[in-house]
This record gives sequence, structure tokens and C-alpha cells, in this order.
Amino acid sequence: MHSSLEDVLSRYWGFTAFRPLQRAAMDAIVSGRDSLVVLPTGGGKSLCFQAPALVRPGVGLVVSPLISLMKDQVDTLVANGVPAAFYNSAMTPDEKSRVAAGIREGRYNLLYVSPERLAGEGSDSFLAMLDRGGAARDSGPPVGFIAIDEAHCISQWGHDFRPEYRQLGALRARFGGVSLHASTATATARVRRDIVAQLALERPLELVGSFDRPNLVYRVLARATLKRQLEDVLARHRGQAGIIYCSSRREVDALAGWLAGNGVRAVPYHAGLDDGERHRHQDAFLQEDADVVVATVAFGMGIDRSDVRFVVHAGAPQSLEHYQQESGRAGRDGLEAECVLIYSGADFLKWRVMLERNGELTDARRTLLREMERYAAGVGCRHRHLVSYFGERYAADDCAACDYCLGELEAVSEPVVVARKILSCVARVGQRFGGGHVANVLCGSDSDQVAARGHQRLSTFGLLKEATVAEVRGYIEQLLAEDLLRQTGDEYPVLALTPAGVDLLKDPGARPDLALARQRRPQKDRVPKRSRGEVESWRDVDRDLFERLRALRLAIARSRGVPPYVIFHDTTLREIARVKPTSVDALRGVYGIGATKAEAFGPQVVAAVVGHG
Repeated sequence: MHSSLEDVLSRYWGFTAFRPLQRAAMDAIVSGRDSLVVLPTGGGKSLCFQAPALVRPGVGLVVSPLISLMKDQVDTLVANGVPAAFYNSAMTPDEKSRVAAGIREGRYNLLYVSPERLAGEGSDSFLAMLDRGGAARDSGPPVGFIAIDEAHCISQWGHDFRPEYRQLGALRARFGGVSLHASTATATARVRRDIVAQLALERPLELVGSFDRPNLVYRVLARATLKRQLEDVLARHRGQAGIIYCSSRREVDALAGWLAGNGVRAVPYHAGLDDGERHRHQDAFLQEDADVVVATVAFGMGIDRSDVRFVVHAGAPQSLEHYQQESGRAGRDGLEAECVLIYSGADFLKWRVMLERNGELTDARRTLLREMERYAAGVGCRHRHLVSYFGERYAADDCAACDYCLGELEAVSEPVVVARKILSCVARVGQRFGGGHVANVLCGSDSDQVAARGHQRLSTFGLLKEATVAEVRGYIEQLLAEDLLRQTGDEYPVLALTPAGVDLLKDPGARPDLALARQRRPQKDRVPKRSRGEVESWRDVDRDLFERLRALRLAIARSRGVPPYVIFHDTTLREIARVKPTSVDALRGVYGIGATKAEAFGPQVVAAVVGHG
């Protein structure tokens, strides 16, 4: 069995080794044992149920929530030489007939379907067609196993609950002798328990990989001049693919228009656009006709583009689960990518107001928001904070891949003193003003608002005059996250002391663990330090050859009508540009090139390498 899986892995995917937990996950499918697999985006989750379909009898049914996700995965499988298809409501009658004939004739190893197709109304005719397909195989069952992708959608505790996934609970009764396999990239222990219960998994093998994505560089910025902050990120990623998430459709349209006006190939994406325009913009991004998508969270699941080099959140999401999932769309090919959160305290207030108006502000939601706020304003390693949230111990002392560990944050030497000055100022202005006004008083600003209220005469006026207003606003955000301050009011939020804040004012020793930090003061022409992963991934790579190979990949993709990443990932192109194979046989040893791709694209790739010199 193991040699068969290894052979399949090499022949169809061009891989010579399994990633962590992949072999155990595949063994569970081959042996017919139920399983739940949680692997981070980019961790090879899909391969866990794709490769076994070429080893065990019967078709592997894959339940997928989105039509675009089905198409992307099937395009990639077919390019690798794997007999695969999808069957969904968006297909034309002729397309359905062709796939139905393939099912009846038992031609497919993998078949992607929607939840409704297997367990919803009208599923009986489809199941009958599967049975006929089993008869055509002469031996073995019609269905070898069922894999439920994006399985967190079945749980009401998950970050992307979808009611239609609840129908999948009927699969156990309909397919009594067939093993079920749930997979997802993000699931807390509570969500995992719910998945097992809802799908009635029987003694499942539960495999939970590391939640850490070491190739991602995490940065957090207090929101100041958003466009300038975005320009800094974009300058590091010229011509590269990226996603910018916004909290409102209005901001999406405004930023997409601004970027396009500045020569960036950017498109908007949100639920307010008509279906045709959304699909055109999504396709433009996948086909590399657009570099940047500015979007609400409506954009994401099903986006299989592997070379997204940056994800920016222009506002905090409502939970760390959401942030892990959305930022995790960067660097799916395992190469370096940047994840930037640009936030303000108003983000969390907006979420609380919105959830309260919708009757959804439960204690659980409050906790999720609080954890997101602590991450945003936290002082420490971002990688450690994220994996610790999901219950994993982070062993490394230094991730070398976040703003803190790269030395971009500067710890405040006397955090308790600074905190008490801010808390005292909030008290002196009567707990009736917002963070901007408090920062102006502390910095000694001579603004009209400060003078009109006589606040220049307060004892706290100018107590932090050596700091900038932006820095003091950052300290205030951190004190909000530490629950030493709170914001009250909806339209015009004001700062107020919490009981813990009052305690710190009375007793300087009340919070010995308090830490505050600020962004290091900008220096002229200062470029952020590159992460260790980025340095290593480009070592010995001929960058000119890499760009030449990217152009070749795009031309091949255009001729075949598929996204470029279906042809090769950037990981493979960099390896080619590193080792410079001059024959098709030498190309077969490159990571990500199996027999089918070597035969189909090998001569063109080798010609490009030889022609480069």
C-alpha cells in the first residue's frame, strides 16, 4: 500500500516525500477508516484525499462548497493526468451529459459535487447514476470513499457556517459501508467535536497539523493614513498578486478605483456587484489579468491561486479564526508572503454595535472579539500568539517572520508609567472624550479643540510630548486590548476607565506584566528587513530565468484556458531557475513535475532554460 501511494505521489504530482500527517491521512482512506484532518492552508490537505483515489477501488466523492473551487481543483488534477470531473448546477446540459457518461462508464477516480447533490432533494437520480457507474467497473464498490472539504462549514461554531452543509449528516445512513473523511484548514477543538458529531463519524482518526505558517510574515499597523500604508506594502510587491480586505463595500470600491488610477491592476469584489461582474473580476485575478483584488470577506473560499504574495486587512476581522483563514490565502505555494493587519480600536466597536443590533452579541462573540483585539495590540511574536490561540505550543524563541521578531517594534522601557499617564488623562478629561483628543492633550497639542476646553491647563497636558500622536493612539489601543480602558458610545466613542484601569492608577504594581510597544521611528529609505524564509527561498535562483519561466507558464495557460498555477506553482519555477535542467529527464527530478507534466511541457521548459544561457 505504501509503495503504491509513493508511486502515485511521484508519477502524478512530482513529489518524492509526504508532508507531515499526509501519509497517516491517506492510510485512513485506503483502509476505510473515518477521519478528520485539520491542516493549514498550503499544508497539502487536498492531496490527502486525492492520492488515495488512485489506489483504492471505487470513485472518490469530494463534497465542495463552491463551484469555482471544484473547477480549480479538477483543472489541476486533469493537468496532472488524474481522471477527475465535477458535476454541478452551473454546467450546460451537454457538459452534464458528458460527465454523466463518464460516471456511468466508470472513467473517473475523483468526482467533485455539491452538498445538495449527495444529500439534498433530488439526489436520488444522481445516486442511481453512481450505482450504474459501479456496475461498469465490473468489481468493487461504486463509491470508494467520501471526502467533505471545508468541513468547518458544517459547524455552527465555525467561522463560515453554511446551512446546506447540515444535510451531510444524512451521508452515514445513505452510504453505510463507505468511509467518511472531513478536512478543513481551521478548526478549534470545539469545532472539531461538532464536525465529528454532525457527520456521525465512527471512531475517526483525528489528525491536527501545526497551525503555524512559517513562510508568512505577519505585521500589524495602527491605522493612520491608510493609502500611504497601502503604498508601502504595494511597493514591496510590485507586479505580484495580493488581496486587500475591507470592512465595507464603499471602501472596496474607493480603494480599487484609487489603485487602478495609480496604475495597479486592481479589481473590486463584493456582494453588491452583479454575478457577472464578480465572476469576471475573480477570473481576471485567477488568470493573472489582475494583480490585486480589493474585497469584502465575500471573496476567499475557493480562491486556489497559489502565488498570492500579500494579504492586507484594512480593518480588523471579528475573530482570529477569520484572520487565520483569510490571511492564510497568502503563500499557499509555501513560498514567502506578507500578511498585514491595519486596524484601529473603532473596528472592534463597530463589530460590537453591529452584532448587538443583530442580536448576535453573545458572550462567545465578545470573547472572539477580545482575542482578536489582543492580537492586534499585542506585544510579542505574532506566530506564537496565533498558534497558542489554537492550542498549540510554539517552541521557537524567534520566528524571524513578524514585525516583533524582525525588530520593527520598539518596546517601551517603562510601560506602567506610560499607562498611568494615559489613564490619568482619561480621568482628567472626565471620561468624556475619544482617543484622538486624549492623545492631543498628552502630546501637548495646541489644537483649537484642546484650547476651547481649557485642557491645556490640565496636569496631564504634555506628559507624553516626546511621543507622536500616532504613537500615543497606539498605546491607547494596547490599553483597550489589555482591558485597562474601554470605549463607550456608538457614533462618537469615548474612553473610560475599567476597574482594572482604576486599580493600576491606585497601585503601580497592579500589572507588572504590562508591555507596550511602538513602531520604530521611520528612517530615510529604510526597507523592512527580509524574513529568513524569503532569503532562503531565493538562494541561487536566477531571477531573470524565473521571470522568463513565468511568462512561458502564462502562455501555456492561455493556450489551454486554465489558470497559470494549474500548470506550475512558483515553487517549481524557482527550483527550475535554480538547478537549470537541460533535458526532459533532468526536469523529471524537479519538485512538482510528474510524468504527465514532464511529457506535456518538458520540451518548452527545457528550451527556455537552454535559450536563457
